[in-house]
Amino acid sequence: MSHNGVALRAVTRSVGFLTAGALAVTALSGCSSEDKGSKPLAEQDIAPAARDRVADGGTLHWAVDAVPETLNTFQADADATTTTVAQAVLPSMYRLDANGRPQINPDYLESAKVVETEPKQVVLYKLNQQAVWSDGREIGAADFAAQWRALSGKDSAYWTARNAGYERIQKIERGANDLEVKVTFARTYADWRSLFSPLYPKDVMGTPDAFNDSARKKLKVTAGPFQVKKVDRKDDEITLTRNPRWWGHPAKLNEIVLRAVPRDKRATALAAGSIELAEVDPEALGRISLAARAGATPGAGPVAGPGGRSAHPSGSNLGAADALRSWALAHKEEAADDELSASQKKRRALAAYAREQAALKGYEVRRSLEPAYTQLALNGASGPLADERVRRAVARAIDRKALAGVVLTPLGLPAVPVGSHLALSGQDAYADNSGALGGQDAKEARALLADAGWVPGGPVEKEKKKGDKAAGTEGHKAERDSADGDDGTYIVGEDDKSHDNSDDKDPKDHRRSADGPRHLAQDGKQYANKLKQGGAPGAYAPKGTAAPADAATKVLAKNGKALALRFVLPSGPGSGPLRTVAGRISTMLEKVGIRTEISKVSDESYFKDHIASGQYDLALYSWPASAFPATDARPIFAKPVPAADGSLNVEQNYTRVGTDQVDQLFDQAVATLDEGKSRSLIRKADARIWAAAGSIPLYQRPQLTAVKKNVVNAGSFGFQTPVYEDMGFLKKGAKPASGPTGH
Repeated sequence: MSHNGVALRAVTRSVGFLTAGALAVTALSGCSSEDKGSKPLAEQDIAPAARDRVADGGTLHWAVDAVPETLNTFQADADATTTTVAQAVLPSMYRLDANGRPQINPDYLESAKVVETEPKQVVLYKLNQQAVWSDGREIGAADFAAQWRALSGKDSAYWTARNAGYERIQKIERGANDLEVKVTFARTYADWRSLFSPLYPKDVMGTPDAFNDSARKKLKVTAGPFQVKKVDRKDDEITLTRNPRWWGHPAKLNEIVLRAVPRDKRATALAAGSIELAEVDPEALGRISLAARAGATPGAGPVAGPGGRSAHPSGSNLGAADALRSWALAHKEEAADDELSASQKKRRALAAYAREQAALKGYEVRRSLEPAYTQLALNGASGPLADERVRRAVARAIDRKALAGVVLTPLGLPAVPVGSHLALSGQDAYADNSGALGGQDAKEARALLADAGWVPGGPVEKEKKKGDKAAGTEGHKAERDSADGDDGTYIVGEDDKSHDNSDDKDPKDHRRSADGPRHLAQDGKQYANKLKQGGAPGAYAPKGTAAPADAATKVLAKNGKALALRFVLPSGPGSGPLRTVAGRISTMLEKVGIRTEISKVSDESYFKDHIASGQYDLALYSWPASAFPATDARPIFAKPVPAADGSLNVEQNYTRVGTDQVDQLFDQAVATLDEGKSRSLIRKADARIWAAAGSIPLYQRPQLTAVKKNVVNAGSFGFQTPVYEDMGFLKKGAKPASGPTGH
């Protein structure tokens, strides 16, 4: 995903009421006047090194999810690789610091400030006098004006994914000289720093044809430390090379090759030396951790961790047997030679595994937290969850701290639940507003359900057969979406058989490793692409999973119907990590009498056919954090409104839960230039979003990046925008610094 919150806006473009008196005034204030500010839960992990310790030259091979369909970040099918390319080759007026806060990028700007507020807001940009496009032309007002016209929304011939902020501009003109750009706003815009990052040349933005087509496959004119040398769709890679006209610190690397490598093949690609940098999953972390220990012996046992449990210094629980099993699954084709005996196959597999493990000793995993959080989404459009009391009961039944621990503790990352829908710890707008809803309280959850009319042991009509509509959904049949032909549905708590399943253990048991879902939710035009770039592991409770021993024994019923919620999850090859998270949530809900019908659906249909179209009751997916929540988060939480054709326009609010108050707070926040007031309004909006209980933030997503040990200034970037010109290989004999880079 993008690490640049400004560019992230381009990648992410894409009915309940609060009861009166539900919130106390103090709960709505967000944080107190004081505002001491928060810190990121985890620092970036990039092996920082001063530039004089980095060798000149070399090629960095960087694994990505796919070669993008477009190099234009403002188009609907842009993806994370689109943003990575844009960061390396195009101007951005602002970049994010380690706290996720926008800072002027001195390579392009000398200054930018609001010079007038009445009668109109006017921002004056003073450009770096050395800033030029790769064709030699100065970056100037003509480029700003062309981008504004393309993205303003006034010309439908431009196929733009969103227009946020640009539609507020009245005019753009040259200032006192060619290095000044004067932007006048028709309406006050607090998030003006979000604009023109990235900035495309007028050659791209000047006409609809150029915008829609020319920048999809190539970028002829750029202005960054790198430029696009080649987009090779046959070999699935993009080659970036040094920009000879770059005026800043020269790039240390000769080239960066962005190579598409499936996530389950990345450990093998690392071992083969075909890539030096790749985001990886916990299984790959386990293999690299094992390799780092003495030898690469497949039979070596795990070391003892805290409390006597098996663990590795890296925080991975993956033992040698699990690692070998994982390797065998990834290489099952290689072991399928019918001419070999079983013992020969085993010996060959062990030898190949040992060779790969030996090669992995040259890598390390750098860990941080992504600028994104995983949430439990509750569809409030219809069914039981249309009642705010039921949504609040679901939220009060869940132990968010335990779930964060399940995911993050085994990885050695801080297991702190996310306390805001609109920012993450370290960002200016962050404040833990979860108190507006309340913490885990099973007694309160049961009381809310009782108040909503759900009675324990009440009469229940005959259960519907598999494939019938689940409560609160339009009821897509699971068998239509299942990748393996299975109906994919299992009701937690309806199996009397006794099975040893780790998902049935106490939710506070943090021994299982898990990662959050890889989906970054998008609007209707983007979901398919985000499924590709996110990896979207699936999850479901296996058939035969026993109900927890202390689960509620009586079914909650109302009007003859049992309280059962359809929990929809993707079923891709990465389903294992989410199994724990989904299973724990189901166990927690069962304890207050809420049954969950867990359905696995294909990755391809998960977002399009279920989340975006509202065919679910409960779901897990993630949202990126933005440095500009007043602009970027509004469509995610806006109250759905009827469209002209009679349908419901939900924008990106896939839970269908919104209020007029939240909309008004967003509108007020984006229209004030008082940063303190805007921040306070955002926090108030977040408190009301918590109280409406349409989505429950769980944990910040882990970011695991396997990197060759001599690669510096690269890895898990956290909030901070990567500095591409500083990336490279350590000089022989040099060591990484403990502090920031010399850039």
